[in-house]
Amino acid sequence: MKKIILITFLFTTSLFFGQEESSLDYNKWSIELGAGLQKPGEPAAPGYHTDTPSFGQYSLGIRYMMNNKYGVRLGFGYNRFEDGDSGIQAKSLPFKSEYYRASLEGVANLKSIFRFDSWSKSIGLLAHGGFGYSGLKAKEPIKKDGMDQMLHLIVGVTPQIKLSERIVLTADLSYLTHIRQHYTWDGTMNNENLGVGGNLVNLSAGLTFYLGKHDVHADWAPEASLSDEILEDLEARVAKIETDMIDSDQDGVPDYLDREPNTVSGVAVDTKGRAIDLNQNGIPDELEASLNRMYVSKTERDGEEGTAYSNAIRHLIDSGYVNVYFQFNNDQPETYSLDAINYLVKYMKENPSATAELVGYADELGDAAYNQKLSERRAKRVYDILIATGVSESRMTYSGAGQDASVDKNSKDARQLVRRVTFKLK
Repeated sequence: MKKIILITFLFTTSLFFGQEESSLDYNKWSIELGAGLQKPGEPAAPGYHTDTPSFGQYSLGIRYMMNNKYGVRLGFGYNRFEDGDSGIQAKSLPFKSEYYRASLEGVANLKSIFRFDSWSKSIGLLAHGGFGYSGLKAKEPIKKDGMDQMLHLIVGVTPQIKLSERIVLTADLSYLTHIRQHYTWDGTMNNENLGVGGNLVNLSAGLTFYLGKHDVHADWAPEASLSDEILEDLEARVAKIETDMIDSDQDGVPDYLDREPNTVSGVAVDTKGRAIDLNQNGIPDELEASLNRMYVSKTERDGEEGTAYSNAIRHLIDSGYVNVYFQFNNDQPETYSLDAINYLVKYMKENPSATAELVGYADELGDAAYNQKLSERRAKRVYDILIATGVSESRMTYSGAGQDASVDKNSKDARQLVRRVTFKLK
């Protein structure tokens, strides 16, 4: 008996700690009707018994499912006990009594918990357990004015067969035990054991009617749909994390924290992804340092050797071998293009009367108007770098030529070649 009390307690309390929340749309309310057989056990006075089993019990339940696994039910029941003459045992002394109960029960949808969907879509199984109030009233042969009031514990199982989305055929087997039952079931004797006792078994058949505007009830909500929704939510969260962690310019600062997500590759940045520019001239300090180290002043060469060197640089520039290249949709020069800028710096400083035109280009991917502006930004970026190295702005002009359609735009390598700034010496 103690095991029954413990199981009932654990069953009802687990509903409040084992719930799995779901936002799926399904009906949650239902009304349950049942009628069938009964068998009261002890206590009974000598010579009194019912048929085994006897018909005479009816039930009504109002159930609410909190999700597709767990719910609660308010149950009501009526039993009518009469003397029996089944032939199995001696005829009972005549008696009549009536029994009433109201129960608060927890309900577990075993179909969903154990995933019956894998083998059946129309068979279900509920388990229920709880406690409540009961009353027993003797009618014959002793008519008692009052009602024997007691508490009860109830556990049971309810197999289901789905007839439609609104109606389910059910059976139910329930076991009840009572606390402080003062009289025997026949009402003719006092019950000496006022503790846990007074056993009653009910076996009934009935119908369940689902209420609500949705197409499916929680009893039959597919577990796969619930898992899919949770999976989709997790995938969306992971995708957001992956997107946030992208580091387009590979400076060690993710894009979602990067104030300058197009920093030149290899340039030192601060914690917010901005290129370090202590003198605030718009040119990253490492880029300036590279240009300063690479620049060879005219005083380090003299005579014909310097002239020949200068002429060689002009030949390379005029032949289109000296260009500044850029990454896709970016106006920061590639690190390897510092050599090209340095060539022009050398030539301009060794030839004070020379002027240069800087022309920017973009590949054919994207909107033409946007690419026109991008090509202008690229030319302006190189123009600013040259001014930072000491070349007078009066000796240079810059412009954007927009898209360069001279290569196959489906070729990644070809597109890299046209994302550039070229130099025209005058």
